[in-house]
Amino acid sequence: MSVFTAATDRSICAPLPVLGKDVTVPLVTGGEVTYAALDYAASAPALQRVWDDVAAYAPYYGSVHRGAGYLSQLSTDLFESSRVTVAEFLGCRADDQVIFTRSTTDSLNLLAAALPADCQVFVFETEHHASLLPWRDARVTYLNAPRTPAQAVETLERALAGRDPYGPALVCVTGASNVTGELWPVKELAAAAHAHGARIVLDAAQLAPHHPVDIAELDVDWVAFSGHKLYAPFGSGVLAGRSDWLRDAEPYLAGGGASRTVARRTDGGVDVEWHTTAARHEAGSPNVIGVYSIASACKALTEAGFDSLVAREQQLVTAVRAGLAEVPEVKVLSLFGDDAPRVGVISFVVEGWNSSHFAAALSAEYGIGVRDGLFCAHPLVRTLLGSDPQDIGECGAPEAEPGQKSLNAIRVSFGAGTPDEHIERFLKAVKELVSEGAQWKYRTEDGRCVPDRGTAAQV
Repeated sequence: MSVFTAATDRSICAPLPVLGKDVTVPLVTGGEVTYAALDYAASAPALQRVWDDVAAYAPYYGSVHRGAGYLSQLSTDLFESSRVTVAEFLGCRADDQVIFTRSTTDSLNLLAAALPADCQVFVFETEHHASLLPWRDARVTYLNAPRTPAQAVETLERALAGRDPYGPALVCVTGASNVTGELWPVKELAAAAHAHGARIVLDAAQLAPHHPVDIAELDVDWVAFSGHKLYAPFGSGVLAGRSDWLRDAEPYLAGGGASRTVARRTDGGVDVEWHTTAARHEAGSPNVIGVYSIASACKALTEAGFDSLVAREQQLVTAVRAGLAEVPEVKVLSLFGDDAPRVGVISFVVEGWNSSHFAAALSAEYGIGVRDGLFCAHPLVRTLLGSDPQDIGECGAPEAEPGQKSLNAIRVSFGAGTPDEHIERFLKAVKELVSEGAQWKYRTEDGRCVPDRGTAAQV
């Protein structure tokens, strides 16, 4: 029987078509099965609509901005119209800039390079490393993990009120946790930041694919996100928001495109006049296809209707949480508690299992792709697990053998392209693995738990 109640609510849409939905993978126990991609928080599959748009454009590919040929001009128009599409998708203000980058990590490092002198940065320990680590040249205050949204606001207000000396400050916060999926009180945190003379940047890598993001409505100063989490191919990202710090900073990369004029001086050096627009931080030949794919994804999600996408995803979230709650050995990780609103990202541990072993069995025996480890959010996962900082465990390379305890967790994540069957298979697999154990033996190889191809299935 399906874990889902038959939907009569027309606000709930069908899954959006994605690449790879019919890909089959081999099982270690024999046979093949359609792959269940439940690792959206790392990289969501590209929407078929995005792939079709890119394929239609590909024959017309040309270098942008300075070419006189027809294809160059067409590509330039497409590149700049994509900037407009992204601005509309994010609800940008009239004077905001949209800068194209490689990823969320690249976007936040760009902003870090543009901070004014003596800027103080405030960041919760709960952040993904992309927003926890770029601020190396600033004075950083790391804030302890809050246990309620209200506590998050209170913690930030205390930290900002106590800063000395008073000067430029930036708050960096996630919109939705890449570990727990929980939504953060972004609007309230923005109000607290501005009340104390600070600015705020929103890491929307996990929020934008699942929920509307409106810069003006949230009143944040910048938003950063990645294309590969927004159902677009790899290699593109966005930093959007206020232009003044970006305009006043040295170019992120020095080179063609960022420079307006370059002239030799009589002393043998060069004088450079840099652009003041987004081009200032987009030196070199841009990733036109990556940029276009982001714009295509923005259009596809908007046209599908975020209300219906959110409604269906919440149905999946409810089903997964209810199914995991039926297994006493499973502990779901959470900062804000069971009632906290969240997107389709859920992390958990299983009593008696090394998480890497459990994830390997899901893949090898059921064709289900999830993620295990610390999810590039080491301080947060350690806090959620109540661990000692020296416990074994590192992002992407668990050191413990199957059956041995290790500091890591399992993350299941899903979104607009996830069919009901993938969720049903996942919950069935969790229950079977916990009650019956794995059907195969596993070993650690190059830091990963993998099936032992030299052993027969257990009986």
